[in-house]
Amino acid sequence: MSASTTAGRQSDLRAHSSPPATGMPGVSPTPSGGAVASIAGRQLLVALRLLIAMTIILGILYPAAILGFGQLVVPAAANGSMLAGPDGQPVGSRLIGQEFAGDQWFAGRPSAAGDGYDSMSSGGSNLAADSQELTGLIDVRRSEIAAANGVEAAAVPADAVTASASGLDPDISPQYALLQVDRIAGARGLSADEVNDLVQAHIQGPALGFIGQERVNVLELNLALQQLADATGDGG
Repeated sequence: MSASTTAGRQSDLRAHSSPPATGMPGVSPTPSGGAVASIAGRQLLVALRLLIAMTIILGILYPAAILGFGQLVVPAAANGSMLAGPDGQPVGSRLIGQEFAGDQWFAGRPSAAGDGYDSMSSGGSNLAADSQELTGLIDVRRSEIAAANGVEAAAVPADAVTASASGLDPDISPQYALLQVDRIAGARGLSADEVNDLVQAHIQGPALGFIGQERVNVLELNLALQQLADATGDGG
């Protein structure tokens, strides 16, 4: 074998046994600072665009669409279900109970919201059903309501002496409304039949015909009562 042939084979062996460094597995080139800054800039730009798009869609367009739909389809409900008095000024919402003082008005349920009917402190008393404080308070309320309306204590319904979970329940039971008829008729100089008919006209059935019980909205009833009194010459 010639020397030239042997040298050629050794050269081929060295070529196969020594691959270039750039082909070694597990070795990645380190990106330059400029490349890192460029990638971070692109990601920041994408995030900023998404933030702006979501702000416009969810913070402006969607609320505007809901507001417009409400004003177009159910404007009264969208504006708080407000009711106006004889002078045309808002006197309250049909969805929120309020206090009515005096024998000439229908009274609503007791309230444990704040100092009473405080819409900023909505809530119940959180007293247990067997709480002595609660049972004592119920007994006092029952006696006072029975005396004010000239009825037996046993005739006073439960909603007349117990606050609702929200403390802002706008409705009472027909039984409680009818129990107050004689007191209000006497205070306003109206006939009991007139006031009784007014209550009967404002009894609302269960929602959808089967959800809940019959009820009377106190604010609506008192507004109708004032209209009746004005029509008969007694402004209340």
